[in-house]
Amino acid sequence: MKNNADVNVLVIDGQGGKIGRQLVNTIQKNFSECVLTAVGTNSVATAAMLKGTQIKGATGENAVIANARRADVIIGPVGIVIADALMGEISPSMAVAVGQSEAVKILLPVNKCDNLVAGISDMPINDMINDAMQKLAGVIAD
Repeated sequence: MKNNADVNVLVIDGQGGKIGRQLVNTIQKNFSECVLTAVGTNSVATAAMLKGTQIKGATGENAVIANARRADVIIGPVGIVIADALMGEISPSMAVAVGQSEAVKILLPVNKCDNLVAGISDMPINDMINDAMQKLAGVIAD
């Protein structure tokens, strides 16, 4: 891909931002040289992801759309590519922006909010995050 310092990683989350917070912390720990941005679908999610960090962050539909255009890698729950997912927090425009982004998408198969991913067993969030970090390492190494 690029030099690690030039890789723009976008974390998108909604609701309480718990998954996004874990992703942000783990990315900062393992890939501190990447440019990391956190975008929440609501202010609570954004605040959770930014707590204790100095990364860039934003909230809302336009923030998702604008940042998806600039990202090299987008990481978040699978619902970020499904309109009306996350209890309605993902607008159709958000889902399209993420789906059409040229960024590599690393999606966590969270079986919630009436979106069930077949072929995926329920696994702890920490295991999903670890798998996502392995995938991110592979993307950055390419």
